[in-house]
Amino acid sequence: MTAPTLVLVSETNADFLLDEFGRYQRDYDLRTATSADEAEQVARDVLARGGQVALFVTESVLPDSGVPEAFARWRSVVPTARRIVAAHHDRFLLDAPALRLGLAKGKYDAYLLMPRGVRDEEFHGVVCELLSDWGSTVAEPEVESVRIVSPEGDPLTLGLRDFFDRMGLPNRVHHPDSPSGQAVLARWDGPATYPLVEALERPPVAPRSVREAAVAVYGRPDEVDVETVVDVCVVGAGPAGLAAAVYAASEGLSTVVVEVEAVGGQAGTSSMIRNYLGFPRGISGMRLAQRARNQAIRFGTRFFTGWEVTAIEPHPAGHCVRTDGGDLRARSVVLASGVAYRKLGVPAVEELVGRGVFYGSAMTAAREMEGADVVVVGGGNSAGQAAIHLARFARSVTIMVRRDSLEATMSAYLLGEIAYNPRIATATCCEIADGGGDGHLEWLDVRDTRDGSVTRRAVSGLFLLLGADPQSDWLPQEVARDARGFVLTGRDVPRDSWVDGLPPESLATTLPGVFAAGDLRAGSMKRVAAASGEGASVVPLVHQWLATLPAPAEAREDRGLIVGV
Repeated sequence: MTAPTLVLVSETNADFLLDEFGRYQRDYDLRTATSADEAEQVARDVLARGGQVALFVTESVLPDSGVPEAFARWRSVVPTARRIVAAHHDRFLLDAPALRLGLAKGKYDAYLLMPRGVRDEEFHGVVCELLSDWGSTVAEPEVESVRIVSPEGDPLTLGLRDFFDRMGLPNRVHHPDSPSGQAVLARWDGPATYPLVEALERPPVAPRSVREAAVAVYGRPDEVDVETVVDVCVVGAGPAGLAAAVYAASEGLSTVVVEVEAVGGQAGTSSMIRNYLGFPRGISGMRLAQRARNQAIRFGTRFFTGWEVTAIEPHPAGHCVRTDGGDLRARSVVLASGVAYRKLGVPAVEELVGRGVFYGSAMTAAREMEGADVVVVGGGNSAGQAAIHLARFARSVTIMVRRDSLEATMSAYLLGEIAYNPRIATATCCEIADGGGDGHLEWLDVRDTRDGSVTRRAVSGLFLLLGADPQSDWLPQEVARDARGFVLTGRDVPRDSWVDGLPPESLATTLPGVFAAGDLRAGSMKRVAAASGEGASVVPLVHQWLATLPAPAEAREDRGLIVGV
């Protein structure tokens, strides 16, 4: 496989940049250029020989072009490449005011001071971040933790890839006739059936759903010792659940997290969250979730992925959390199961889910949209992030909303990036009326909400981010909810459920020992940072609750049974 290319652009310091980037020589093809024109030609030559450009690095001044204009040209040739401005120290402060405006518009990914000596790890930390982001979203993995054998890109195969991508497991699909496909088949005991999954050097399995694959890799809840009662069971591994797990486990509480899908929840599908505190260049939802998961595991949390919680029932120790794969006993429960995207409700379009139609940003599917015309339905930040990511691959991306603008529902930084990106357009006051295709989405009928007129447009991808509905039907009647199904906590609880004239604690539900955090909770802000804050804030309330209970029968030193998977 041809090594990805890094293009280093400077009229006077190209050799210096080449020397500074020498540490990447083993894994990348390093090319220099002295002008925007030459850099563009280098990129075209790389593509012509079947290679990929992973990164452009340029000085803040070019002899034949302004930096934003140069990046615009390079982006038209290689939309997926990451982009860095590395200003010489003589010009860093002088050029900063103008270049920082371009940074805010998403014209490039970072504005840095060129290294002034050896081992400038601040500089190279940014380089590695961007190369890692490029590698996880664009390039095929060099090392495969998961091999999927399938003759075609059916919805289950795509769902498996999306799940493993979100779990941070590099994966690749192999045709059954390929050498790798044949090798997996040779280790499969039984008639050939697809897709086959071989993960983490374990025997191949033939899952009938993403959940079965998750269980094959990550285990079942009933693997927890039957004599163990955990201090807290967290239902859901989105930002709120992950924060609750980190803080609970770090404070000595035995903690188990059960997640029906992939760790990260809806936030885990975000290609790039740019307004999360502490990540100036942004962070993908997948990476944020995996870092939080690893942090929780370090403190002793155990995760079970792929099992749906079906009920919470009383138990002498507190609560019995029932799943379709086993039961857990917990002295307290944190509900952090989040929400699910609202369905479009157009039958012909629903039939094509997984075949060009996707709920959520579907980062894995984005790579399948190369050269295609794509529609994103939704006006929130998730839709904006999805559109920007899809524009790296698709020929055109149209954000479609019923409102007359995006300003009321989308953050300003995203509006700025969208306005700058020539591949992204906005269609307001319209909705999907119908759609179809021969086994894959090929067209959509779009209705103008002002006059009712319908226009047909050719489309190969539809990404639906339509708002959210709570997943709360499984909760017992003792947990109060509002008319939409969101869980009520604190002062939002009806007064007839208050005890001694006092409402529950701020994140406590009407069922003692059960708490709610994140998007599932009525009145939550529906932001990643807010969900994380609620997850952290719920832990002191858990401590208060546990202090009212008798000491558990089993000794605390047995907590070693609850270890990270």
